[in-house]
Amino acid sequence: MKTTLAVATALTVALAGALPAAATTDRYLQQELSWTSCSGGKLECANVTAPLDWNNPGRDITVAISRLQGKNAKNVLFTNPGGPGVAGLDMPLMFLDKKALRDSHDIIGIDVRGTGRSTSLGCGGQTGLGGELDTRDRSAGNIDLLLDSGRLINRYCQVRSGELGRFVNTEQTVKDLDLIRTLLKAEKINYLGYSAGTWLGAHYATYFPQRVGRFVLDSNVDFTDSWQRSLYGQAESFELRFRADFLPWLAKNDAVYHQGKTAEEARRNYERLRARSKDKATALDDAIFRAMYSNASFPGLGALLRDQLAGLTGDSTPDSEPATLRATMCNDTPWQGDEDAHLRTAEDRGSRYPLAGWALTKQHCFGWERPPLTLKKPTGRGVPPVLMVQNEHDPATGIKEAERAHRGFAGSRMLRVTGPGGHGVYATGNPCVDAKVEAFLVDERVPAHDESCSGMPLP
Repeated sequence: MKTTLAVATALTVALAGALPAAATTDRYLQQELSWTSCSGGKLECANVTAPLDWNNPGRDITVAISRLQGKNAKNVLFTNPGGPGVAGLDMPLMFLDKKALRDSHDIIGIDVRGTGRSTSLGCGGQTGLGGELDTRDRSAGNIDLLLDSGRLINRYCQVRSGELGRFVNTEQTVKDLDLIRTLLKAEKINYLGYSAGTWLGAHYATYFPQRVGRFVLDSNVDFTDSWQRSLYGQAESFELRFRADFLPWLAKNDAVYHQGKTAEEARRNYERLRARSKDKATALDDAIFRAMYSNASFPGLGALLRDQLAGLTGDSTPDSEPATLRATMCNDTPWQGDEDAHLRTAEDRGSRYPLAGWALTKQHCFGWERPPLTLKKPTGRGVPPVLMVQNEHDPATGIKEAERAHRGFAGSRMLRVTGPGGHGVYATGNPCVDAKVEAFLVDERVPAHDESCSGMPLP
């Protein structure tokens, strides 16, 4: 009996890896997953019980997960759509037509803590506070309102989030992921994370390097630095995508959209329309931001501009997603500098990259009471090679951010996608990218050096 107990204990410890080894975590590590049909019968879903605070287990939260079982699965593939805080439970459905990937993996979707069907945060619908304010209005009164609205959103979200809000951070989330790995009885995991999911994947690899199989980081934030640095970098990358891809495409299709025969003429027409539509200026900005993510959205945006914003609608993102984004960004890394320094950055970015630069004014963590937390810094040391996939013209996670992360993460390989391209690459229709990613994930072939693929043509 003692021998059997010793073997069982050793197995549990081996699977649990670096999770807290105290008896207080035993009930989490020993729970059994109960799978039920979900997503119209296409997936299986289960709930995982995790501690609210991994450093002081006691109170519980629920983390919802899903599974797309592979016919000949030898590995598990954890997926994350980014955000941080976008619900990921249905994400395995993205890969229904990826036969090689599907057959070789159990593909796992996860609503990370704070969002979706997991124990969720909420801001009471107040994340749009101040949304009617035009960020290009640089009068002293409007700037004060922009700063104040951001601060009020932060305080409102933190109060509404209660105790949970302090524990929605990357350190807690990577420990949730490793609990899920343990419950799935997987020695290692493969991983596919997009956007902010690259931050999560790089940090999981840093906390649990011995559990890392093949990690694909697609559309990369600079996960070696801070969320603030990544946020500040977006102004340049959105401007690049707008000017290098969308405006030339719009001019090329002037016979359809009537916005000008050159990119510069199309830009001036956009500026005139925005100036005439003061009450809709912010909604127009948001519509352009969303359209920059995908080439397939260009025709819809062209029609919106042609039709003088007829049919313009606002964002309908579930409340838990921006709440989790705000909590994660403001909890994970300190916000450097005071409001004056932040305003100087917004002025600099706005003057050079007006599409998104001025919007930085209300995007900050002032007013958020950050808990004591120092994340481990991702360096790549001791981690198997990861594959970073990156569009050159990605608007949300720019190429400069990705290159900094690549340089700072030892052993990483970059698959650079040249030319036009939005946000998110694998499984969006680029056969060159799909083949190279699947060679890495399925065939376990690590590129000897950085590689490239051509981007897909615009519509």
